[in-house]
Amino acid sequence: MRLKTFKIGGVHPPENKITAHKAIESFPVPTLARVMLHQNLGVASVATVGKGDEVKVGQVIARQEGFISSSIHSPVSGIVTKIEECVDASGYRKPAIFIETKGDEWLEGIDTTSALVTEIKASKEEIIKKVTEMGIVGLGGATFPSQVKLMVPEGNKAEYIIINGVECEPYLTSDHRLMLERPHEIMIGVQLLMKASGASKALIGIEANKPDAIDLLTKVAQEYTNIEVYGLKVKYPQGGEKQLIKALTGREVPSGKLPISVGCIVNNVGTAFAVYEAVQKNKPLVERVVTITGKGLKEPGNFMVRIGTSIADLLAHCGYNAEHEAKIVSGGPMMGKAVTTPDIPMVKGTSGILVIEEGVERVAIEPCIRCGRCTRVCPMGLEPYLLAMASSKKMYDITEANAVMDCIECGSCHYICPAGRPLLDYVRLGKSETGKIMRSRKSVQ
Repeated sequence: MRLKTFKIGGVHPPENKITAHKAIESFPVPTLARVMLHQNLGVASVATVGKGDEVKVGQVIARQEGFISSSIHSPVSGIVTKIEECVDASGYRKPAIFIETKGDEWLEGIDTTSALVTEIKASKEEIIKKVTEMGIVGLGGATFPSQVKLMVPEGNKAEYIIINGVECEPYLTSDHRLMLERPHEIMIGVQLLMKASGASKALIGIEANKPDAIDLLTKVAQEYTNIEVYGLKVKYPQGGEKQLIKALTGREVPSGKLPISVGCIVNNVGTAFAVYEAVQKNKPLVERVVTITGKGLKEPGNFMVRIGTSIADLLAHCGYNAEHEAKIVSGGPMMGKAVTTPDIPMVKGTSGILVIEEGVERVAIEPCIRCGRCTRVCPMGLEPYLLAMASSKKMYDITEANAVMDCIECGSCHYICPAGRPLLDYVRLGKSETGKIMRSRKSVQ
């Protein structure tokens, strides 16, 4: 089988997929769920419950606010004790709904059985409505509200649904296990996405380091119409949206444009599974698969976890020794972010928790040696050294002129730099400030 890939840049960090053989386990329901009110890209949700309210699993506890937003449902049954700020993965205090668990009573009408529902009865409009109501967001990390992607703008046409089964981040294996254990649910979810968007074909991309998933989904796809599975070369960031589109279709998303501009809609395999559960089982997004991993953990694994569960509880369950000096990362080592404390709740976008005990300190920063490695590995064809320099000096006219907004923050430049320069940190800063300037300029036009 000829493997596909993107052409520009990329790196090959050690894979460390130490939990790839670990089947998904159900994690215990938390005794206290802290449900953050901002769990999606865009506008935060607004609480619809108050202190003292009784809630059931699956009940709406926060409504979406605006077009790019998402509803939130209770992950547990119990009593709302308070709505108060708590620290999230960003290190900042943000509003959350605190729910003390009392049993595990689900809202009537939600199918919690493992029975496969194959017949698709919902219309295009009903699928989009259900995805909206059930609070489905992109589970690959971006948490973009899924219903928005399915509302194809006028003048555009969805030709392909692209399913991201790449999971190119080192250590993470939640998508891998989901493909092995829920292949038919994923395929039905893909069919739902095709019907809702009007796309006539779906392409599933999986890196070659998951041959079992490639073989299984290729076999299962034969039972469904217009769904094809492709093996991809192992290269980071193969799972980047624009890189995946290039690898599978040969099309390039223009600077400043979205995938729909080239006829593509990209969704993660976890999102496809969540869409299946939302439409076919009437189940809101109240839990997801999370990889808890790290070479220092006694029992790393993949777990189906309720939203709002404490990361500290997840780590304790896997044998984390808090006395050891370690860095705890929400996500993978390339694009994840180190957290200031494990006493934070997981959210819809939490794909993994990584414990790093070796090499936790950053290397000494040396002067740039003009080697050009950062430019060669940038998958977007940017010049990270220039963008970082300009950002550090607040020269945002230079960052804008050199397309800093095209940066996908993959960290390849930072990873490859022999001088240990914090290129990604500076580029992120430049991207943030440049974006503010561009939006301000647009608002006064």
